[in-house]
Amino acid sequence: MAPNSFQFDRFLLDPGNRRLLQEGVPVELNARYLDALILLVGEAGKLISKDRFLDQVWRGVPVTDEALTQCIRTLRRQLGDDAIRPRFIETVPKHGYRFIAEVATVEDAPEAAVHEQAEDGDRAMTIRDGLLLAGAGSIGAGLAGVIGGFAYGFAGAAQPLAPGTGAASVLLVLLWLTIAAALMGGAGVSCGIAGAQVFGGPRWSIVGGALGGMIVGGLVKLLGIDGFNLLLGRAPGDIAGGVEGLLLGGAVGVGAWAESRSGTASAFRRSIAIAAVAGGAGGLLVALCGGHLMAGSLDLLAQAFPGSRLRLDALGRLFGESGFGTIARVVTATGEGALFGAGIVGAMALARRNLGCA
Repeated sequence: MAPNSFQFDRFLLDPGNRRLLQEGVPVELNARYLDALILLVGEAGKLISKDRFLDQVWRGVPVTDEALTQCIRTLRRQLGDDAIRPRFIETVPKHGYRFIAEVATVEDAPEAAVHEQAEDGDRAMTIRDGLLLAGAGSIGAGLAGVIGGFAYGFAGAAQPLAPGTGAASVLLVLLWLTIAAALMGGAGVSCGIAGAQVFGGPRWSIVGGALGGMIVGGLVKLLGIDGFNLLLGRAPGDIAGGVEGLLLGGAVGVGAWAESRSGTASAFRRSIAIAAVAGGAGGLLVALCGGHLMAGSLDLLAQAFPGSRLRLDALGRLFGESGFGTIARVVTATGEGALFGAGIVGAMALARRNLGCA
């Protein structure tokens, strides 16, 4: 690496090799925008006027004010900065811009250090950071549960109800059941992922998510079956448990690993999409292997207790089935997995950006 590279926050700006790295991961910038960043960072703390940008970045090429505005907007987006509460680039109205983050000069840093940073950067996370990430992931799972709960609640309320049973009651009961299940499962998967990233690095996210989902899923199933047997003398069939938690948690871990390596806004959005696709694939795999997630478990409860008013037949009718059949089980499991994965990874990603630990 050439001398006089610049380190700020989680970024390394290497003018000699013309690249910007976020914890060893290249950040996409075109040549002119990179020149603008080099100018700003090289004179951190100083006001850079529009005329200087035109002279040193555009080199006299006539451009409109919007070109410079777009340049700064792009730099902020790639750095994860906010124009209202800037951490890197401050606007000085009618005068120009100033780079306000603390900058350290890095001279003759070995190339290997960059790769080591890319592999081990997340190991700098503290236990407190991990707990905050786990909490954020749990909240994200709960929000996914809200969406699923309303869907299942409306499906249950659409069934013919017994006298004295209100549709609002059915909706609220199914809503809270789904949220509770999502929160418990999300807490297990999120804690597993966060713990893996704190103590082992991002590469262990898949293992952490799988183990967290398996442990919580197994405990919830064990306690649930024991509770039903104790209170009612019988338990439902093979409701969601450790195997489902293992498969779905591992799938969410794939998305979490992708998110931890994202260095740009576009990569961030791509990682959320990866989490949704991976979670959906995990849910599909659960269904194809004969397992059950939330909707499937609710259907098993309805079958185990015929006198209950719990029915999700309306979902089956959407797919031409007389009841909650195979197609409905596969589709709902896939959808649940996608929502679960996107909710957890999206919330953890937002928390990670605020913490500055990735």
